[in-house]
Amino acid sequence: MSTSFNLRAAEPRDVPAVVGLIGELAEFEHLTHLLQVTPETLHPHLFGPRPVVEAMVGEVAGQVVAFALFFTNFSTFLAKPGLYLEDLYVQPAHRGGGIGRALLLHLGALAVERGYGRFEWSVLDWNQNAIDFYEKMGATVMPDWRICRVTGPALQRFGR
Repeated sequence: MSTSFNLRAAEPRDVPAVVGLIGELAEFEHLTHLLQVTPETLHPHLFGPRPVVEAMVGEVAGQVVAFALFFTNFSTFLAKPGLYLEDLYVQPAHRGGGIGRALLLHLGALAVERGYGRFEWSVLDWNQNAIDFYEKMGATVMPDWRICRVTGPALQRFGR
């Protein structure tokens, strides 16, 4: 368990490490069959001419062991932007040391600083440890909402 860590905005040099952590997250969530990310495909979305996501990393002894990838969304009800956390992952050996909590608190403060109306994310219904952690931090798990998704060939048909 780590106790000394550093949080910082991701830099271009971190993209391979973030992609590696995304792979670990996909394994944890049993979703490796959906994994297509590479450093080359992620880099332009973080650091290209029109970035659409941002990332924070957590380091222990100079090694990236955690990340949070997030972007701006919008609430029509609030008429304000919001911060949406797409993924947060801390390597198992470094859990319990405060990195995940620090990342969440940093993003919450960022949402406040930017004048956003919400800070949101999704959690898998079987991940009770994460649900308990988020609720303990003050998050509300929205039981009446479900994610709708169209991807791959279905998206191609949908977009015609």
